[in-house]
Amino acid sequence: MNTKKRCQTEGDTNLSELRLTWQKKFLSPKASDLVERDRRAFFSQSLSTPCLNAVQSAAGIYLYDLEGKSYMDFHGNSAHQLGYGNPYVMKALHAQLEGLSFVPRRYTSETPVRLAEQLIELWSAGPAKVLFAPGGSEAVEMAVKLARRYTGRYKTVSMWDSFHGATLGAISVGGERDFRCGIGPLLPGDIHIPPYNSFRCVFGHCDGCGLKCLDYLEYVLKMEGDVAALIMEPVRATDVQIPPVEYFERIRSLCDHYGILLIFDEIPTALGRTGTFFAHEHFGIRPDMVILGKGLGGGAVPFAALLADGRFDCAGDISLGHFTHEKSPLGAAAGLAVIDCIRKEHLLEHTAVLSGLMERRLKDMQERYPIIGDVRCIGLLGCLELASGRENGEQTARKAERVLYQCLENGLSFKISKGSCIILSPPLIITEEQLFRALDILEQAIASK
Repeated sequence: MNTKKRCQTEGDTNLSELRLTWQKKFLSPKASDLVERDRRAFFSQSLSTPCLNAVQSAAGIYLYDLEGKSYMDFHGNSAHQLGYGNPYVMKALHAQLEGLSFVPRRYTSETPVRLAEQLIELWSAGPAKVLFAPGGSEAVEMAVKLARRYTGRYKTVSMWDSFHGATLGAISVGGERDFRCGIGPLLPGDIHIPPYNSFRCVFGHCDGCGLKCLDYLEYVLKMEGDVAALIMEPVRATDVQIPPVEYFERIRSLCDHYGILLIFDEIPTALGRTGTFFAHEHFGIRPDMVILGKGLGGGAVPFAALLADGRFDCAGDISLGHFTHEKSPLGAAAGLAVIDCIRKEHLLEHTAVLSGLMERRLKDMQERYPIIGDVRCIGLLGCLELASGRENGEQTARKAERVLYQCLENGLSFKISKGSCIILSPPLIITEEQLFRALDILEQAIASK
């Protein structure tokens, strides 16, 4: 196992000295034993194994460890829009299990057809069709294959630092180093360009550079000449980058001009996370394909979907997906329950209200604590980025990590990304009181640094 120390790319890494110190202080013998058994049983991998702690149950916005200590989960791997044990999801899954838990791929059934019809109804971009998959990575690869087949081209353009999944095809279009480094040759035809806000180090902020990253995109499209698709996250969930409307307007114009399909990966950001059902609704832009996942399974079942313009139905002679669990009745039942809950509990409206409260509170922290360099929020997805100042990136990352472990001590769990970005992604069912309690914990940790 490679235990060589390196600069943190995320505070919640499995090689951190601060993590080991926290574990020695707070893990019970029973939890330590289970974490050690986990380490021996599973292959080591960055950001995953060894694990931090052991969980025995979860409900609502909370995780409970083996000692019964609760943690407000503001991470959830972006799959917990409805929290844990959501009654809509649990009721739907129980009913589906009792009736029809699996269907051989030769047959159809009512539940996946109904979910496909509802997703088509929710997408306002025009007539559409759907493919389901067991996970987001597979849905990304289906989108790329469909784009290749429809256009007759094989190249894709995507962004450095983007995340589109962990399979070989998904990391080929993805741009995160931790997933690509040391793997060897990836899929051919994957071109990467600078992401939004990549020039801020020179111009102070992306708005000041005239969107030069899109000048580069246009140059690439013009010189390559045979690109099938541009795949991107409309809102990058790893550090909550939110481009302006003008950015997407030019991207849509460039795609139309060069005959390129625009694919939005909304696996972590759709289903109400940003305050709208689809994240791209904020920008008034019509994509050619949208990929959903994570929360589509209600925090209980792995499930993903590719939603695309109906005119791309051109691959009837090949298998774009054909997964064993492609039209999973259980996954579809969870997806229908998610949509039902979002509608009946008015979670989009609830998210919009709490979003404003969270952003104002984080902006207030920014004014009072110089350690906070930037705040970015959309819906119930927020980023509090610590400022480097005269420190190097590793020193700032250490501060972010200390904030994380102090918050964990006080019952708040979240993700740290890009070294110094504190990412807040609570379940949409969170109450105002719970949100303020979490932000109190965060502020106490920030103030102590």
